[in-house]
Amino acid sequence: MEKVVSFLWQSTQIMIGYNLVFPLVLLLIFILKPKRKKSSITYPNVPDYAIIVTAYEQISTLPAVVSSILKLNYQNYLVYIVADKCDVSCLNFNDERVIVLRPEETLASNTRSHFYAIKHFKRNHQILTIIDSDNLVHPDYLNQLNIYFNQGFEAVQGVREAKNLNTTYACLDAARDIYYHFYDGKVLFDLGSSATLAGSGMAFTTSLYRNCLEKLNITGAGFDKVLQFEIVKRNKRIAFASDAKVYDEKTSQTDQLVNQRARWINTWFKYFKLGFTLVYLGITRFSWNQLLFGIVLLRPPLFIFLILSVMFAFLNLFLNPIVTLIWVTGLLAFVLGFFVPVLSPETDKRVLQSLINIPKFMFFQVVSLMNVRKANKRSVATRHFNEVKIDEIVK
Repeated sequence: MEKVVSFLWQSTQIMIGYNLVFPLVLLLIFILKPKRKKSSITYPNVPDYAIIVTAYEQISTLPAVVSSILKLNYQNYLVYIVADKCDVSCLNFNDERVIVLRPEETLASNTRSHFYAIKHFKRNHQILTIIDSDNLVHPDYLNQLNIYFNQGFEAVQGVREAKNLNTTYACLDAARDIYYHFYDGKVLFDLGSSATLAGSGMAFTTSLYRNCLEKLNITGAGFDKVLQFEIVKRNKRIAFASDAKVYDEKTSQTDQLVNQRARWINTWFKYFKLGFTLVYLGITRFSWNQLLFGIVLLRPPLFIFLILSVMFAFLNLFLNPIVTLIWVTGLLAFVLGFFVPVLSPETDKRVLQSLINIPKFMFFQVVSLMNVRKANKRSVATRHFNEVKIDEIVK
C-alpha cells in the first residue's frame, strides 16, 4: 500500500510539474528550429467570405463591429448578424452587405447561431469567419487570412488583441492573451502542429466547419474546443495568422471576470479528455500535429497548475527538501517562459505595470473555480461595457 501511495504521489507531481517546463521546452525548440522566410507572394485568389457576427441579448456593440467590418480592404463578403434573444428594432444598417437575422426561438448556443446564419446564406460562401459582437476588425483582416487559405489551409486562427486596457483586470487579461498567442499560436504552428482556437477571429472553409460540427449539438461554452478537436482529429492543421487582427474586449470588472472564467474552466473540465484521443492518434498514426496538440489540450488552466505547484513545493519542505528545489526550479522556468513574450517591446506599458497584481487576478480565478459547476447558469455570455471604435485603435 505504501508503494502505491508513493507511486500516485510521484505521478501526480510529474503530471503537474511538466506544465511548468513545457513552455520553455517549446521555446528552446522554436529558437533552435531553422526559420522559414515569410512568404512575400501576392495571391490573386479572392474567396467569398461570410462574416458571422453573433450577439446574445446585447446589441449595443453591434454598430461599432459592423462599422469596422465595412472598412475592410476587401470587397467579396457578406455580413450575417445573428441577434439571438435581441430587440433588433433599432438596428439599421444602410448597406446591402449586412444581413440582420433574428431567430424566432432563443438559440443560446454559438454553434446554433452559426448554423442559423449558414442556413440563411445569400450565396455559397467559400469561407466563413466568426466574429464576436464585442470585437472590432482590422482593415486588413481578410487579406491576412487569405495568405494561409491560398497555401491550402482550411482553418486559420487570427490574433485577438486588446480593445480596452482601462482597468488592471483588462491589462492582466491582455497579458494572458499575449502568452497564449505566442505559445498556443505562433510556437505550436511553427513547430508543425496547430494553433488553438480562441472563439472568434478565426476562419474556416465552409465545408470543413459543416463537416466538423453540423451533426453535433453543442450547448454552453466551449464550441471552439470541440471544433479544434474535430479539425485536428482529421489530421488537418490550424494555421496561425499573426497579422490577422481582431480587437477583443477584455474583462474589466470582477463579476465579469468571475463569470467568464467560470465558464472557461468548466469547458476545460468538460473537454480536456479529448486530448487523450489526440495523443493516442498521434502515436498510432505517427502524427506530430495530433500528438503535440493533444498534449496541449491536457494542460490545466494556468492558475490551477501554478497553485498546485506552490502547494507541492511547500509540502516537500517536510517530505523531501531536495524535491522542493526541483519545484522552485520549475517555477522559475515557467516565470522565464512567461515573460519572454510578455516583455516584448510591442507590449503596452499598462500591461507590464499590471503584472504586480497577478496574485489578485489568480484569487478571482479561484473564486471562478468555486462556481464552475453552475458556470453556464450564472451567465450565457459576457456582458460588454466599453464603447471603442476601430479608428481609435488602428492609426
